[in-house]
Amino acid sequence: MEERRRFYHYLCCCCCEEPTEKSPLISDTLLYFDREVKRRRAEEANLWNEPQDVSHTERDDDRELYNLLQKRAKTRRGSEGYRRLSFDISAHRQVRKDVKDRWRILLDNLGFSNEADSLLTVTSNTSYKTLRNPAEARRLLGILSAETSIFEQQSIPPERYLFVLDRLIVLDMGTEFVSIARRFYPQETIESSEKDTTEPTTAVLVSPCPEEVGDVGEKEESSVEVDEESFLVNLME
Repeated sequence: MEERRRFYHYLCCCCCEEPTEKSPLISDTLLYFDREVKRRRAEEANLWNEPQDVSHTERDDDRELYNLLQKRAKTRRGSEGYRRLSFDISAHRQVRKDVKDRWRILLDNLGFSNEADSLLTVTSNTSYKTLRNPAEARRLLGILSAETSIFEQQSIPPERYLFVLDRLIVLDMGTEFVSIARRFYPQETIESSEKDTTEPTTAVLVSPCPEEVGDVGEKEESSVEVDEESFLVNLME
């Protein structure tokens, strides 16, 4: 009789126990997408010259920018050191943005205004296996580096534009792009622009409200900084 009571007591206790709560899958999904958004924003802001190198150490310019980003992620926001690092990072990013803007101008002139964004988009997920004409794209990239000023004074052309040239070759516009680049950005452009900057110029007030423009730029830069720093911190952890 006693054994039967123990059996029923054990059975009731087992039936009454609440199942252990499982962590919802939605939280993991949201974390994944949040991480992907931050990664894409960081890649869009940094425009890595070697996008396939996730360590950002193969190229000197990528390694220099990545080291600055890591230093800023460990520096207190608002401090003098933080502001100095932000200035250096912005300078590196501006050089890369200027190069991308030149490519966009050429694509606009070739009639690819609507397709420019997709043609210029290169991320760490872009694989060399997708290249259809790697040898020809490499040859055209070398010509652009040697015979134009589209990359300014970079000794080694950014690898990311190898993918852009391959896409243009598929569209049968690779050679035409190089031709128009020679006309828009000839090799002597850099030297002439440097001479122009040495000539005295008259200061002209362009915008009556520079504070508003600065506020917008600072807000955009701040949002990128927050996303990128949290992304870098997670990587370091």
